[in-house]
Amino acid sequence: MDGEQDRLLPIANVGRMMKQTLPPTAKISKEAKQTMQECATEFISFVTGEASDKCQKENRKTVNGDDICWALSSLGFDDYAEAIVRYLHKYREAERERSANQHEASGTDHRGEESNHESKQPQQPVFKVPGGLEFRVLDKGSSSSFTNPS
Repeated sequence: MDGEQDRLLPIANVGRMMKQTLPPTAKISKEAKQTMQECATEFISFVTGEASDKCQKENRKTVNGDDICWALSSLGFDDYAEAIVRYLHKYREAERERSANQHEASGTDHRGEESNHESKQPQQPVFKVPGGLEFRVLDKGSSSSFTNPS
């Protein structure tokens, strides 16, 4: 049972998300939280597996946000895919602003410069999930590289 619990989303987080959509006086049973925990985990695994298959066919090792959007759409979850595309757009905009603000704060402006040094590139956020998959949110046109975490 411990191994199965390790692969599931934290039940406290699931319960918190469920509570956000219910009236303040509503109660949620432990069984309902556990059922939703298993369903949400299965859904994420299902979509991630589809995205991973696409990456393997394209000889890539990193699943990115665009792959998740593609998988959602290909599995018939178009409404979710559209919402995630909007989220990714906002996220990428915020990351560009954050990067620009960091350059301004340091007194440097790299917007017009080109560099061959990867160390000057802003670090892309990495999300690791059980099973060894890594998600990197990339800007359109960015290339990805895979670093084996072992």
